[in-house]
Amino acid sequence: MTTSFQDLLTSIGFEEGLIAEVLQNGYLLKVKSDMPLISPGTKPEDMPMVISGTLRIMREDEEGNELFLYYLEGGEACAMSISCCMSAQMIQFKAVAETDAELWMVPMQLIDEWMSKYRNFRKFIIDSYQSRFDELLQTVDSIAFMKMDERLLKYLLDKKQSAGSFEIHKSHEQIANELNTSRVVVSRLLKKLEKADRVLLHRNKIEIL
Repeated sequence: MTTSFQDLLTSIGFEEGLIAEVLQNGYLLKVKSDMPLISPGTKPEDMPMVISGTLRIMREDEEGNELFLYYLEGGEACAMSISCCMSAQMIQFKAVAETDAELWMVPMQLIDEWMSKYRNFRKFIIDSYQSRFDELLQTVDSIAFMKMDERLLKYLLDKKQSAGSFEIHKSHEQIANELNTSRVVVSRLLKKLEKADRVLLHRNKIEIL
């Protein structure tokens, strides 16, 4: 595991000294699908870096309704948790394992030091912020400018890309919760997509054509 993760860090562009510090100070965390990782109202102590698998980042209101924001995949870090830590704010989002995942947890207290000490780490964090900001803009655009059927199709295609599979193992209820709409609406729109030969519907599984 250490060797494969070290290869991942090398491919990202981390310097040898930085890789040694990341490996020395971090620890491996294995999570199962649907396991909560970060919850609103908490203060992060570690920054998760995804080795394998996928994390789902969402917003949650006071009534427990969720809105999907974006995915984190292999080689990516949670920039939002870094922002909350550096600004001394509580977490305002939710992170859940979309699939079984392996994470490397890095102490938040070292982030600021590494950003000053290692140019490539500073670039990695800035690039992470930019990627997450771009994805948040896409989410805002989809809510503001797209019809629900377009949002649903975009969600399915994003899920296909993040999972690397044409099969999406989600119930209509789960999709509705992530899109902050009703199960009835999702079911109706999926039937419409099936008639248009865009998807095939199975029990708790959607196949993208």
